[in-house]
Amino acid sequence: MSMFLFRLGGKIARHRGLVVAFWILVLAALIGGNRTLGTDYDDTFVLPGASSQAGQDVLAERFGLTGTNGQVLVTATSGKITDQANSDEVAKLAKKISDVDEVAAGNPLEGDYALVSDDEKHTIIQVRFVSQNPDEDTLDEVTHAATPPSGSTVETSIGGDAYKGGGEPSKIPELLGLLVSFLILAVTFGSFLAAGMPILTSMIGVGITLSGVVIVTHATTVSSSAPTLAEMLGLAVGIDYALFILSRHRRNLAEGHSPTESMSRALATAGSAVVFAGATVVIALCGLTVAGIPVLTVMGLAAAAAVSVAVTLALTLLPAIALLLGERLRPKMKAPKEEKPRKKKAAAPPKAKVGFAERWVSAVTKVPLLTIAAVLVILGIATIPATQLDLALPDNSTAPEDTSARQTYDGITEAFGAGYNSPLSVTANIITSTDPTKTVDDLAKKVQDVPDVVHIMQATPNPGADTGLVALVPKDGQTAESTATLVQALRDRSAQWEEELGVTDILIAGTTAVNIDVSKQLADALLPFAAIVMGLSVILLMIVFRSLAVPIKATLGYLLSVGAALGSVVAAFQWGWLDAVMGESAGPIVSFLPIFVMGVLFGLAMDYEMFLVSAMREEFVVSGNASEAIHHGFKASSKVVTAAAMIMTSVFIAFIPGGSATIKPIALGLAIGVAVDAFVVRMTLVPAVLMLLGRGAWWLPAWLERALPEVDVEGAALHRKVAYEDWAADRTPTAVFASELVVAKGAQPLDIVAPLGEVTRVVAPKGADERTLANVLAGRTRPSGGELVVDGLLLPEQREQVNRVASVVDLTGSSTEAELEQRIRATARLSSGSRRARREQLDRTVALVGELKRAIGSGSPHTMRSALVDAAQAVASGVRTVVITGLDALLLAQDRHRTERLADALAGHGLAVVLLLTHAGETAAPTDPPGSRETDPREKQEKQEKQEKRAVHD
Repeated sequence: MSMFLFRLGGKIARHRGLVVAFWILVLAALIGGNRTLGTDYDDTFVLPGASSQAGQDVLAERFGLTGTNGQVLVTATSGKITDQANSDEVAKLAKKISDVDEVAAGNPLEGDYALVSDDEKHTIIQVRFVSQNPDEDTLDEVTHAATPPSGSTVETSIGGDAYKGGGEPSKIPELLGLLVSFLILAVTFGSFLAAGMPILTSMIGVGITLSGVVIVTHATTVSSSAPTLAEMLGLAVGIDYALFILSRHRRNLAEGHSPTESMSRALATAGSAVVFAGATVVIALCGLTVAGIPVLTVMGLAAAAAVSVAVTLALTLLPAIALLLGERLRPKMKAPKEEKPRKKKAAAPPKAKVGFAERWVSAVTKVPLLTIAAVLVILGIATIPATQLDLALPDNSTAPEDTSARQTYDGITEAFGAGYNSPLSVTANIITSTDPTKTVDDLAKKVQDVPDVVHIMQATPNPGADTGLVALVPKDGQTAESTATLVQALRDRSAQWEEELGVTDILIAGTTAVNIDVSKQLADALLPFAAIVMGLSVILLMIVFRSLAVPIKATLGYLLSVGAALGSVVAAFQWGWLDAVMGESAGPIVSFLPIFVMGVLFGLAMDYEMFLVSAMREEFVVSGNASEAIHHGFKASSKVVTAAAMIMTSVFIAFIPGGSATIKPIALGLAIGVAVDAFVVRMTLVPAVLMLLGRGAWWLPAWLERALPEVDVEGAALHRKVAYEDWAADRTPTAVFASELVVAKGAQPLDIVAPLGEVTRVVAPKGADERTLANVLAGRTRPSGGELVVDGLLLPEQREQVNRVASVVDLTGSSTEAELEQRIRATARLSSGSRRARREQLDRTVALVGELKRAIGSGSPHTMRSALVDAAQAVASGVRTVVITGLDALLLAQDRHRTERLADALAGHGLAVVLLLTHAGETAAPTDPPGSRETDPREKQEKQEKQEKRAVHD
């Protein structure tokens, strides 16, 4: 990854203008599509496979009840609502509402189930829309139709599911959040120009994401909360990821690197960490599919898309803009202040300035157990409210008090009871009934007898007389436990009713039933999702940090952060501690909040763990001192992590004032969670735990070390490449470089330097055979340890590229002339390029076989025949390194001489030839060929021992 990103930096530098233009065009195209198509959000919770959803489908198919509903509370200003004048007004209002296109409404004072309040002053007109998401014009028409004329004897208030309340939220708080982020960046960078870049790229990313989400609303169901959540995450992570890369770029510039080299190195180091961090967030958000609820799945995917776009822009657009600015981003060095000469007494040298980061990490690690205990107690207390978490989907009871939806909800609750805001429906298949009306009435009587059913609003068969519908009112509202109990009681009785009434397929339907089922399914998915997230956390961090303790500690810290986040949400919104500030009424927490907050916080917590602990790990690998690694790593990374956490917290807080009842608790939970995780868990608890564990913090069982894949997230490969390039700068071009190379477990380390155009003899080290060594040098087998560079390519990171520039020639291969000819033709046919190029390669291979055959001289017609073809194909395909193996299998001195001549001939073509030997001096040549080298680790060790003895003697 790091090497890919390093090369990406060079490509962006060459085409930086095109990269910027490309993203501008993408943004413009998506905004154009957005403006053309418009929005089509749908807040309906569909629950595939649930009985309530099956009931909803029956209502839509058999009764035409496909859309959402509204309620008009009608109140008599004088007398009873059933008085003639008042009842006439109710009838007129119902008729006017029904006259609106795609809207239906009935007179609630007619029929067998007239709806009148106990004080006989109120009734409710039930409004049914054809569309699940009626447009604003339709809603306005219904509102106008439901408004009585001046001087009327009744008053009305309109609400229901169709009227969610609240207009377009103000963007001022979000702009203030961006301003705070800009100021934090300006302080961090010391430059307004640099501070503006993360803001710019994140806003472009959000524009791309939101426009894409709007377009997707025309293809699938997308909640109206999805774009806000995507915007919130896109801004937060977009600014943070750009901050990480830009801060590394400016640090590289300060060290004297050119802008191109600086950005390439920044992408290879910080960029690799950004890719890893972004991937964890995306995986966690995609994990929301565990709940099996389409709306939540799309919401998670939209947020994941925002994070993906933020990562992509941080890796492409940000570098392009930075490289366009070039030297203007290079930090200015402060000139030393001139001091007037004055006489003074000799004094001790001034103490080095101790920054806040060093003082903080010293304080929290001075007595680790005390720090750990204090953090656990504080966060334990903060988590207590989360144990009383009450989940439900929001209804108008949580809408702002100044909205019509909330006022209607409260009015209905006061006049009739909370249950009238949350009606339920019972459907049944009555196709076998000889008297459909009587059957439905009998079903209604049985429903009426169930505890907590306070009213039957409607009981009727459909026009086809094959399905019956009973609409009922529960005692309490949608979020009450008694309503969920009633739904289950109706389901428990359905089998008995089917038998007694001779009907089938009794289903409990209605928005209230669906919402109850959704809440239950979300609650059931919480533990599996938590298990997946924590398991993923342990595995990912174990791979990155090669440690057992660090992942476990990080996961437990994540749980503390989640507990504090959910505890704050419960205290503020469920218990109502911050009602006056939030503008909301106390009530249950939206059902998908815990799973969403857990998913997002997981990714963000891993971000801070990655950027903070990786610096400590890097210091530990270099110094081996666990204590110094904690201090140095913390000082190196704490400034950027602090800025990133402050930015993310300010962005989340900015979405609280103008957010909906759904967005506000999520924003608060994420803000508290990020702040607690960054400042309390990662920057306080983590250093203390690592100090307490000492070197044990970085221990990993050997068998697990071997089983885990290698992941380079801190640019270790880049550091190795830079070290190699520094070594090779003033030396002859080298094709193979190996330092302390361990071919296989238990083998002696091996050093190799094989220049181009020369033959280098290498003796297979003790504990490894020739064939294994050949495959390692050609990139076909992974070494057990050490450094290996082939043609400037690092192994094992660039193994695929090495396979294209290195080849193995096996002297023991045997094939017939026909088989070899077929191999030559098959290789040319499978090679890339035009037909003419393949033909030229075929001809060149055949010519090279003849040339090499003449170069090695005559001998056995079968010996080395296959090796000659392998060598010719290697030269024809542009290979730069050839490893020759199998010399020990050649018994005749003549064949060994021919092998040396083959090696010389290949070297004459400019290739680096590595001739593998089992023992030193194995070849039959009386003297080494000109320019050849021989490397034997045993001779090297003996020579080193003699030098040490001589040094002791001297």
